[in-house]
Amino acid sequence: MSYQNLATDDRGGTGLEFQSFLGTESQGNGGRLSPGPTASSRGYLHNQPSASGFWTVEYYQQFFDVDTKTVLMRCYAALVPTNDFVADVCDSKPDMYGPFWTLTTVIFFLFVTTSLASSIGSYLSDKPYNYDFTLLSVAVGLVYSYGLGVPAAIWALMRYLGVTEWGLVEWLAVWGYGMTVWIPVSLLCIAPIPLLRWILVGIAAVLSGYFLVRNVYPVLALAEQKSTRLLIPAIAMIHLGIALTLKILFFSYYIVKEVGVKEPDALPSSPVGPDNPAPTAFF
Repeated sequence: MSYQNLATDDRGGTGLEFQSFLGTESQGNGGRLSPGPTASSRGYLHNQPSASGFWTVEYYQQFFDVDTKTVLMRCYAALVPTNDFVADVCDSKPDMYGPFWTLTTVIFFLFVTTSLASSIGSYLSDKPYNYDFTLLSVAVGLVYSYGLGVPAAIWALMRYLGVTEWGLVEWLAVWGYGMTVWIPVSLLCIAPIPLLRWILVGIAAVLSGYFLVRNVYPVLALAEQKSTRLLIPAIAMIHLGIALTLKILFFSYYIVKEVGVKEPDALPSSPVGPDNPAPTAFF
């Protein structure tokens, strides 16, 4: 067996070097290991700006990345409008999950509470009650058209006028969360007191209308055309029209007792025969 000498570096070293992968922070920290990298430093997808097109699922995923606590906090902020909703409450990061959840919940509560109140009213009025499922279709069309169609139309108009302060998500968020007030109102309107229902509907219309105007007017004021401010009265009229429609279609049930004595059923007529001749008419 023969041995062969290995060549060494001319500088007198062995030619082997060790490199530390702990980073400079551990060396300046007395040799102790530093905490591991955070989620943001690892470059996870949800921490990076989305580069996907609007036709992909990844593009819309960022607008639904919100937890229940955040959604409830934003719903409460819509009920008590004291701050700028988009800038302060949403931190300029509005979502689409909350508005869709709010509108769907309003539809559910409108149908369920109306059916419950109407059945109670029919029971107290001694009348049979049949569930009217057409009200569910009306609620779906009415709430979604107002909560999604109106803000989308205003967004398209503002883009045409050159106002790009808000995107479509901001407009949908404000309108969707603005409908939150109709959830508790639907529950309270089960009470069989017509005057109370009118008061509750009026409070809901004023409160949600104030929330919309407070957040929308500063954006409309950015347009060079002063005529855009005329959208405020138009929005107010549409909003009041929706409130009145909800009152008439879903919160108009009464307890009506039958007045007077019920007429007896008509006696059956006797057949005409020899023993029971027909009456003779005299002219």
